[in-house]
Amino acid sequence: MFIAAGAVLMLEILAVRLLAPYVGLTLETTTAIIGAALAGIAGGAAIGGYLADRTDTRRLVVALLIGGGLLALLNVPIVRWLGPGARGEGELAALAITFITLVPVAAVLSAVSPAVAHLQLHDLRASGTVVGRLSAWATAGALIGTFGTGFILVPAMSASSSVLIVGGILVLTGIALGASSRMLSMAGVGAVALSAIVLGGWSTSFDSPCETETRYHCVNLEVDPSRPSGRVLQLDDLPHSYVDLNDPTYLGFEYIQWMAKAIDAMNPPKDPLDVVFLGGGGFTLPRWLIATRPGSSAQVLEVDEELVEFDEENLGLRTSPDLRVSVGDARISMLDVADDSADVVIGDAFGNLSVPWHLATAEWTDEVKRVLKPNGLYALNVIDEGPMDLLRAEANTLLDAFDQVRIVTYGESERPTGSNAVILASDRPIPRAAATETEFTTTLSQPAVEAFAGDAQVLRDDYAPADQLLSTP
Repeated sequence: MFIAAGAVLMLEILAVRLLAPYVGLTLETTTAIIGAALAGIAGGAAIGGYLADRTDTRRLVVALLIGGGLLALLNVPIVRWLGPGARGEGELAALAITFITLVPVAAVLSAVSPAVAHLQLHDLRASGTVVGRLSAWATAGALIGTFGTGFILVPAMSASSSVLIVGGILVLTGIALGASSRMLSMAGVGAVALSAIVLGGWSTSFDSPCETETRYHCVNLEVDPSRPSGRVLQLDDLPHSYVDLNDPTYLGFEYIQWMAKAIDAMNPPKDPLDVVFLGGGGFTLPRWLIATRPGSSAQVLEVDEELVEFDEENLGLRTSPDLRVSVGDARISMLDVADDSADVVIGDAFGNLSVPWHLATAEWTDEVKRVLKPNGLYALNVIDEGPMDLLRAEANTLLDAFDQVRIVTYGESERPTGSNAVILASDRPIPRAAATETEFTTTLSQPAVEAFAGDAQVLRDDYAPADQLLSTP
C-alpha cells in the first residue's frame, strides 16, 4: 500500500510535466490532472474491494502491482503519441489525454488498498486499528511520493525518466512479492520482466519535446531562418522571447517594441534608468536597456533558476552589477526591492498564456507602486482573445490605482482585436510619443480605456480568476 499510493501521487505530479509541452500549464490543466487521479483512485478502490471478495487476494495484489507498473511504463508513449495533436485544442484535449493516461494506472494501483485490507481484517473487534494502520501506511507513501517527486526527482532528471523509475519499481515489487510467495513461476517472472523491458524500451524511443527541462518549463530554442543570429525561446507550448545573439538592440516581438517605445517616450533620451523586470524569459528587454542606456540598472525577478542558466549557456546572457537576477517568485522577491527605487516596472511574467493571478491583483499593484518612483511607468504584457475579459479586468485594476492608463494592442480605431496587449500605467500623463499607431496596431486613449474596461471586476488577492477570464482562440 505504501508503494502503490506513493506511485499514484508521483505519477500525478509527473503528468503535469509530461503534458505541459503540449497543452501548457493552466489552472484547468492542473485541475484535470488532479481530477483524473481522484477518479482513478475512487474507481480503483471500489473495483479492488469487489475483486478482493471474489478472488485469491494475494494473487490479486501481485497482479495489481505488476499491472500498475506496466501501465505506468505506457504513460510516456501515450503522451508523446497523443500530445502533438492536442496542441492548441484547449482544456478538453488536456482532459482527454489526462484521463487516458492517469485513470487506468491510478485505478489499478488504488485497488491495492482494499485488497490488502481484505487480507488483514481477521477480527471485527480490531477493524478500526487495522484500517487506520493501513490508511496511515498509504498516506505515508503518498507523502513520500509527493515530496520526493517535487524536491528530488523533478530537479534531478527528466519527467520521462522519472516515470520509467516509478514503473520499474512497481514491476520489481510485484515480481518480488509474487516470486517470494511462489505465486509467480519462473516463466511468469520472465514474461513480466520481458514486458517491462519492451515497454521501457518503447518509452525511451520517443524523443523528448524539450531541449531542456527545468523545474518549471520545457525549454526549446529555435533559429530564425530569416535572421541567422536570431533565436526564439519557447517555454512549454509557447514562444516567449526573441533574442538576437549579435544585436541586443534588435527587438523581434512587437509587444517588446511597444514597451521599449513607451520607456523611451516617458524618459529623456539616453538617460540611465533603474528598471525592475518581472520575469526574465530570454532577457531581451533588460539587455536592450543596458545597451541603449549605459549606466542603467536592470533587476530581473525570475522564478526559474535553471532557465537563467540556460540563457547564459545558449543565449549569451551575462549578469553583472548592472543586470542582476533575483531568483524566486516575484511576489516574494519584490519585497526586497526598495521603495521609490524604479523608474519603470515591466510585467512580463506568464504561466502559460495567463499573467500569474497573484501578479495581477490590486494588492500586487500597490506593491508595484511602492517600488516605482513618483510618476514612474508600469508596463504590463497581457494576452487575451475574444471578449477579452482578462484584459478588461486588468485594465480596471490599474485604472483603480493609477491616474493615467493606456493600452497598446492589435486593432484599429481604438478597437482591440486580441492577442498581445501592453497596458501602460502612470500617475503622470503618458505622452503621445508612447502611442503606437500603425496599420495593425492602436493605442487606446484614457477615455477609450475606461470605456473598454467598463464594469469589469477589479482583481483582488481574494478573488482573481485570471485563468477563467482568459479567452483563447
